[in-house]
Amino acid sequence: MKKAIHPKWFPDAVVSCACGNRFTVGATKQELRVEICAKCHPFFTGEMKFVDTMGRVERFQQKIQSAAAQADVLAAKKKKKQERIESLRNQKSLKEMLVGLK
Repeated sequence: MKKAIHPKWFPDAVVSCACGNRFTVGATKQELRVEICAKCHPFFTGEMKFVDTMGRVERFQQKIQSAAAQADVLAAKKKKKQERIESLRNQKSLKEMLVGLK
């Protein structure tokens, strides 16, 4: 095995969570900072909350709303096009119009 290629190991590395919880683990860094841990994670606490640090949930919800609005606009355009096609299909030909005058 090669020597001096492995990082230094800290058996008492301190992990600090944004909620204030602190615990020790073995790691290659002496101090670690995390945004969420088992004390505050919704899966372990049973709470229903969004863990969003960069506004991703709001951006996703905005995309869903704009997609729904766009779908409504496209559906209206499609309906208008179908109506136009049906009206063109139902028009009488010149021959039928002339025969109807007699």
